[in-house]
Amino acid sequence: MRQAVLNLEESMIRQVANAGMGRSDVLKFWFGESDQATPAFIRDAAIASLQQGETFYAHNLGLPELREAIAGYSTGLRCPGGAPIGADRIAVTSGGVNALMLAVQALVDAGDEVVAVTPVWPNLTAQPLIMGARLRCVSLKPVAGQWQLDLDELLAAITPATKLLIVNAPNNPTGWTLSRAEQEDILAHCRITGTWILADEVYERLYFEPTPNGCAPSFLDIAGPEDRLVVAHSFSKSFLMTGWRLGWLVMPASMTPHMGKLVEFNTSCAPVFIQQAGLAALRGTDDVTPQLVAHLKTCRDTLVPLLQAFPGVEVTPAKGGMYAFFRLADQARFGDSLQTAKRLVVEAGLGLAPGNAFMVNPVPEAQGWLRWCFASRDAARLEQGAERLGRWLAAL
Repeated sequence: MRQAVLNLEESMIRQVANAGMGRSDVLKFWFGESDQATPAFIRDAAIASLQQGETFYAHNLGLPELREAIAGYSTGLRCPGGAPIGADRIAVTSGGVNALMLAVQALVDAGDEVVAVTPVWPNLTAQPLIMGARLRCVSLKPVAGQWQLDLDELLAAITPATKLLIVNAPNNPTGWTLSRAEQEDILAHCRITGTWILADEVYERLYFEPTPNGCAPSFLDIAGPEDRLVVAHSFSKSFLMTGWRLGWLVMPASMTPHMGKLVEFNTSCAPVFIQQAGLAALRGTDDVTPQLVAHLKTCRDTLVPLLQAFPGVEVTPAKGGMYAFFRLADQARFGDSLQTAKRLVVEAGLGLAPGNAFMVNPVPEAQGWLRWCFASRDAARLEQGAERLGRWLAAL
């Protein structure tokens, strides 16, 4: 096998989950998904499609009606003055992961330099490594539990030698979100250096700060149609469709036909019945996403104060996403977050994701941190989990 593949690390989140799989006594908050099922009207659309015999290949780029619906949906989310997004800029993919991998395959050659903002979901740093790229990481810095970007450090890292910048905001795991001013500075700098931007904006709608359009700032609000910008999205988070594996890319129109070729050689196309479910989700977005965001905010506001009540714990409410990223007191005792997370499964019946899963060559800032997915249909589960964490800490 290629050395780049052999060098890939096993997901630390999966390592923790594997330690607790099959145990009914473990409260599981390790994966980034809600425990609510996909709404019935979305499931019904898929069932109706199957019953109609829609089991054949579709266009590589997706059903025309779904691409049009995504274009209209994306345009509707843009801030006033944002450029309309046409269907000729949309590719439907088999999940957000597939969207991101397609973008990296399209843009990165072996030996290219890629800059990524971390901590971040590990797939985003693994994908350029799979392609043989040279990866540089610019780390957010925690200040009183809140992660912040040193913009000057990031811009200094992006040079004419940098082929691609990868940035995820709202961010998994920290909840950090780019400001509009930061986006403008980054875009202007990348125009000068000729660097592509791959923006993972799958948590765009899961945003808790007041905004005119109800979502986090997007590079699509400020970029031109032919800017070197690719934005990845997914139906997973905002529509409770993690298991469906349906996503999309927004890119310059000149790039779209070539992306269709890549889709052919990866997955051929997304299944039609799943695309029909996505079409139903977009048509019913006002019945799903606002209620989901309100519920997630309640979950966040339930969990975070409970964590803040523990002596020495550092955590602030996330601006977006579905995670509480927190640091335990006494880092000397809780140095390796992977081992801490495994201990919590065995000793406390609590399943969390380790902080150093989100770093390449974990830096000191990642140690002692844990990610708690608070997307629970029942806030009482969050309270029960916090109680278990408290008992475990007290016993130490």
